[in-house]
Amino acid sequence: MDNNYAIIMAGGIGSRFWPISRTSHPKQFIDILGTGKTLIQSTYDRFLKIVPKENIYIVTNEIYSNIIKEQLPDISDQQILAEPVMRNTAPCIAYASHKISSMNPEAAIVVAPSDHLILDQERFVQDINNSLKTVSEHDCLVTLGIKPSRPDTGYGYIQYNSQVLENDFYKVKTFTEKPNLELAKTFVQSGDFLWNAGIFVWSAKSILNAFDKHLPEINEIFKDGTPHYNSDNEQNFIQNAYYQCTNISIDYGIMEKADNVYVLPTDFGWSDLGTWASIYALAEKDYVGNAVIPSEKVVMYDSSNCMVNVPAGKLVILQGLHDFIVVESNNTLLICPRDKEQNVKQVVADVKSKFGTDYI
Repeated sequence: MDNNYAIIMAGGIGSRFWPISRTSHPKQFIDILGTGKTLIQSTYDRFLKIVPKENIYIVTNEIYSNIIKEQLPDISDQQILAEPVMRNTAPCIAYASHKISSMNPEAAIVVAPSDHLILDQERFVQDINNSLKTVSEHDCLVTLGIKPSRPDTGYGYIQYNSQVLENDFYKVKTFTEKPNLELAKTFVQSGDFLWNAGIFVWSAKSILNAFDKHLPEINEIFKDGTPHYNSDNEQNFIQNAYYQCTNISIDYGIMEKADNVYVLPTDFGWSDLGTWASIYALAEKDYVGNAVIPSEKVVMYDSSNCMVNVPAGKLVILQGLHDFIVVESNNTLLICPRDKEQNVKQVVADVKSKFGTDYI
């Protein structure tokens, strides 16, 4: 029996990528980089190199179950963990961990978001395998930290000290949410801070012990489901269980409180693809800095440093436009300066209040 498992979290609604990412079809199900694969398909393929396909579980909102079946046809219904409501990452990890533990108490588990980019696949596979081995031998909670290339204010940071478990796993000292620029600069200069990639590795035993200690109410809720997991009654049980859960992240609920947290510093070409700016940074650009996905029928005159994403076959002519995002999807056109893209969440809220949910 292979003791290694993967949990892919795919429940987010990706509002920062509106209008391409909609509540009914968020960014993890879109080929946002124009690679020929959606983000969740790329994530799934990555984990096939690490664990057997029957050991990969997808946690998602129940409204996305059918999209997952379409995009990942090898996944069985038992491998899709459908949440009735959004309750952040702690409840979904408790659910998946209890379900896996009920089948295999010796499981070692990697947990990762479905919508991140990883360029150096070999390094990623090596780091996860190394982490799975370490958590199988030690009672520890491992998180992966990315060596920062710039003082980015869009990421959380992990500070570590010189205490080493083995094979480069360092004891975590502090977690810091997204800092301001001055603080981010200090972090990067100090050399003992890493970006928090939101990728975790632990044994089923260690994470369930941590839930028992730090989030006992959530732990009890999902512990009670042990007789129901992998049975016809699982979905009924989960419908009730989720409404009893508080909305809390694994970072805040457990990682910031536990005393056995270690970080593996790494650099496998990671991006959380959190903003149009991150897509623009990674996309192929022409000699004046325009990134166009797909680029079939977009004609640009005297325009530079623009990010353009329009439906295939749509003829678009842009003239005199510099440093803009131009996105069309789902009967909606968004044109905004690249340095104002953080306002998209507010725009989505305004559109919802004016026009209802038809465009969201």
